[in-house]
Amino acid sequence: MIKLVTIIGARPQIIKAAALSRAIKNNFANQISEVIVHTGQHYDENMSQVFFDELEIPKPNYNLQVGSGSHGLQTANMIIKIEEILQLEKPNAIVLYGDTNSTLSGGIAASKIHIPVIHIEAGLRSFNKSMPEEINRILCDHVSTLLFSPTLTGYNNLIKEGFKENNTPPFHADNPKIYHCGDIMYDNSMHFSKVADKKIDIEKKYKIEKDKYILCTIHRNNNTDDVKRLTSLFDALYTISEKVKTPIILPLHPRTSKLLEKNVAPEILKNIQNSSLIKLVEPASFLEMTALEKNALLVITDSGGVQKEAFYFNKPCIVLRSETEWIEQVECGAAIIADADKEKIIAAFDKFCDSSSLQFPSLYGNAKAAEFICEEILKHIPN
Repeated sequence: MIKLVTIIGARPQIIKAAALSRAIKNNFANQISEVIVHTGQHYDENMSQVFFDELEIPKPNYNLQVGSGSHGLQTANMIIKIEEILQLEKPNAIVLYGDTNSTLSGGIAASKIHIPVIHIEAGLRSFNKSMPEEINRILCDHVSTLLFSPTLTGYNNLIKEGFKENNTPPFHADNPKIYHCGDIMYDNSMHFSKVADKKIDIEKKYKIEKDKYILCTIHRNNNTDDVKRLTSLFDALYTISEKVKTPIILPLHPRTSKLLEKNVAPEILKNIQNSSLIKLVEPASFLEMTALEKNALLVITDSGGVQKEAFYFNKPCIVLRSETEWIEQVECGAAIIADADKEKIIAAFDKFCDSSSLQFPSLYGNAKAAEFICEEILKHIPN
């Protein structure tokens, strides 16, 4: 029996963990056991516990309750506590997702005591090291034993950084194995879109019609914490909504909600608050977000995850960043990078409105990435 310690801490990781936990439960329960550690990096009830309940993820065996703080303080506290758990549980490997401080902490703690690191979503790069996430993902990749990239672009990024395609077992941090395996979030979206169809009525809850609204999310601190950028974003949203008389649904991330009045220029904030078309709503559950993405006319976001999920459901996406890890979507024309530039956002919207032949090629696998990952773990992680 292989014992895995899975580290999760932020909302996207909780969601991603559902795919692997589901695969273990349904297909590998007699071969793999999983100990789930929730770092508490996201501790808001709407951003965490609801996802465990809704996605039927096993209750975490540990909750470190680290909470917020500076990068250094948060990371240091997590390293200390994760190391204690690893020494107690003595797992065969640790599973890490994505690029958060929880990911970095798990990678450091495990690699220092020679526990193999399995990194899911390896190889993704924005090529912008001013982003904390970029530092986290690079460092985690370079202490990992098995690296699972969701895209060919990510796989090729690893090769460019010196990872070898044809390493032979046994695999370890100095002789890692890299994979292009497809995306576990695609697994999840296909699975839970069927659940959402049965359980979620977005038309009733949000008073909207399917395919006749725009979905928007804003949460990155370089957008929320900057008066000029946040004002520009909301000015663009207001202009678009008035131009086409189309509702915009914006589930408010706690950070965005907290900084709205402080960092949006008063005249723009007044327009937003008085608009009947811009609907600022509470954070959506995962099933609600799935339903909102699936039935939107278009998606506008600074979230890499939401950008990707929009693609799953064949929805054009305007990216509110200066770069994206999911560059293949831009290359095929399904996403446009507009940053926080009002004119670029409006131009991207107009371009999508004028296009009737968008392409959404198969980029993210066959919705069986989690099963593949489990099979490879059984092959290459000693028990």
